[in-house]
Amino acid sequence: MDKLSEIFMMQQAFDTELVERRHLNGISMEEWMQKETIALIAELMEMLGEVNYKWWKNPKEVDMEAVKEEMVDVLHFFVSMCLKTGMDADELHRRYLEKNKENFDRQHGRSQKPGYALED
Repeated sequence: MDKLSEIFMMQQAFDTELVERRHLNGISMEEWMQKETIALIAELMEMLGEVNYKWWKNPKEVDMEAVKEEMVDVLHFFVSMCLKTGMDADELHRRYLEKNKENFDRQHGRSQKPGYALED
């Protein structure tokens, strides 16, 4: 099993147990996506708190371990959201490859979407 598939499998096991133990059956996919989007934003805000975004405050030394922990929290919610929409690791990988190619195409003026190419 590849690493991404393993992450998806482990997140599915966690989500299933969470629903059972916390009695969260019956929540619609739409409500789950709302809740998990808010949680994802909260985790991103926690990461911001670790990297001195407050320009009006004396900076502290960045704790990279704390930053990495927040990144893993973000991944948990992101993968959970993928699962709730029916996306597995293979589909995420395929969609990522397609979008990455499009992002490069946009930067090189090869996209159907205008407004990205650099002027020479």
